[in-house]
Amino acid sequence: MSMSRTRGTRERLVVIGGDAAGMSAASQARRLNKPDELEIVAFERGNFTSYSACGIPYWVGGDVPDRDRLIARTPEEHRARDIDLRLRTEVTELDPGLQRVHTRDVDSGAESWTSYDKLVIATGARPIRPDLPGVDAPGVHGVQTLDDGQALLDTLARTPGRRAVVVGAGYIGVEMAEALINRGYEVTVVNRGSEPMSTLDPDIGRLVHEAMEGLGITMVNDAEVTGILTDDDGRVRAVTTRDRDFPADVVVLGIGVRPETTLARAAGLPLGAHGGLLTDRSMRVRGHENIWAGGDCVEVLDLVSGQQRHIPLGTHANKHGQVIGTNAGGGYATFPGVVGTAVSKVCDLEIARTGLREKDAHRVGLRFETVTIESTSRAGYYPNSSPMTVKMLAEHRTGRLLGVQIVGREGAGKRVDIAAVALTAGMTAEQMTTLDLGYAPPFSPVWDPVLVAARKAAAKVRETS
Repeated sequence: MSMSRTRGTRERLVVIGGDAAGMSAASQARRLNKPDELEIVAFERGNFTSYSACGIPYWVGGDVPDRDRLIARTPEEHRARDIDLRLRTEVTELDPGLQRVHTRDVDSGAESWTSYDKLVIATGARPIRPDLPGVDAPGVHGVQTLDDGQALLDTLARTPGRRAVVVGAGYIGVEMAEALINRGYEVTVVNRGSEPMSTLDPDIGRLVHEAMEGLGITMVNDAEVTGILTDDDGRVRAVTTRDRDFPADVVVLGIGVRPETTLARAAGLPLGAHGGLLTDRSMRVRGHENIWAGGDCVEVLDLVSGQQRHIPLGTHANKHGQVIGTNAGGGYATFPGVVGTAVSKVCDLEIARTGLREKDAHRVGLRFETVTIESTSRAGYYPNSSPMTVKMLAEHRTGRLLGVQIVGREGAGKRVDIAAVALTAGMTAEQMTTLDLGYAPPFSPVWDPVLVAARKAAAKVRETS
């Protein structure tokens, strides 16, 4: 093994992870510091940098025509900005005491230590791969990176059968099910929960279930996968549960992800209840003055519940990177927390949520009122108006908004942003009813659906207090 070269007077920032948080941090630090002031070295074990993992299902499904459309900034573009980016280089050990990282070249196997003055951990998340018989068989795929997406497309191209089973019905599972339908596959989704999209309450998840079946997807809820069956040649042939087997030529795991904190744990860095790194508001790892962390490997403060959560989203990762790069580059910035906003779709059904579900509110000891309203995306008389369901949770007595879930056609999903702003501002349902939202018949009824729900929630709070 060799040690890295001797440094001069300039400081060195080492970044582990070449996607959203890591390269945003590196780019922001470079904006604030010239190369002769700060050397930046970034390690990425894969082949790509700064790409949209959220876009992979749409690439697999054919909505995005080619992989490169998902890449925001290439390795060459980063290097042109004096960032020493080293692809296919895996960090295998952190040594905070001596301020160094141990790396291994994926292709050659060459190993070395690289010292740092400042360190950014942006190791992301890894797909949950259950410990089941056959889970590592050819034809079983997780989908987290561009390399994963390419491997799945390669399998689809050379697999003669047209039967696909998706295990799990979270965001990735639902989006991948639609992608495979678009590819002409017969798709079965095997889901452990009572309804798809466990980030929603079951009554709203039921609407997603109906939309999936409308696409031709077979939904199997309340089903625990017990194994993957294989042919004599070792390839996948079925997914098995306690009750029955589901024939499969390809299997996609959409069970979710966990923070990738193997290195951090081994180095003794502080982790939370969900396995993510714990940071302060400047994204500095607690107890470590010169180490920052961001993206899918950290836990963040939920501004509604007041508790730490793991919410792996590219929106957060990019914000974390900006904050980290500013602080590591000598400036000052903070990340206050999140309210848990997310949006997705099944065919033309838009699905959105922010804040707490009923079980989240119960878990943190909040009493609340719930209302569910049916409205329309436009004035009822305007062409192409479509139905929309809005569910709202408001705190008992105070009326403070706790959460909103929305399901509907065009124009439904992004309405959740109204609620996200209201949650961040700590508004009550009553206060929301006075919001001056844009109105014209092509865009909304006179009373926007979110405000209809707020009026009903405010009335219910008054009645029960």
